[in-house]
Amino acid sequence: MVEVTVTPQSSLADRPVQIRVRGLSPSQLVTLRAWLKDEQGERFQSRAFFRADGAGEVDPGLHAALGGSYSGVWPMGLLWFLQPDTLFRRLVKRDVAGSPFRVRLEVLDGLSLGADPKEQLLASCEAERWYVGPGVQRVPVREGRVRGALFLPP
Repeated sequence: MVEVTVTPQSSLADRPVQIRVRGLSPSQLVTLRAWLKDEQGERFQSRAFFRADGAGEVDPGLHAALGGSYSGVWPMGLLWFLQPDTLFRRLVKRDVAGSPFRVRLEVLDGLSLGADPKEQLLASCEAERWYVGPGVQRVPVREGRVRGALFLPP
């Protein structure tokens, strides 16, 4: 049985996570796809193609992506290379304290380039990427023409 995991499953957006796929056949070609919807419902996604090692595992921190949104060894590449489905959109988090981005990670059999209905989903999981840690206080700043926010640790 194929399994994809993100460790830790819930983390701050600037912290690294480890993505791992287990249960593949040795040397199996797979596509790892990450996607999320922003607060306006716009979809952002990335994908990378991998060949499983002899144990049937894929670790983007150890194994080089063969192509897709990036190539080479990028442990966080699936999260760093998210691109909008609609041109000229930017990934922006407005409600930084109230909710995380929920990133869906999927493992697809073979090399998947699009949203083909024949894609075979082997495994999936979800990760939370928070922008403000627990107990952090947000204080609005308005001084003259300066506008911003001060984030105070607990």
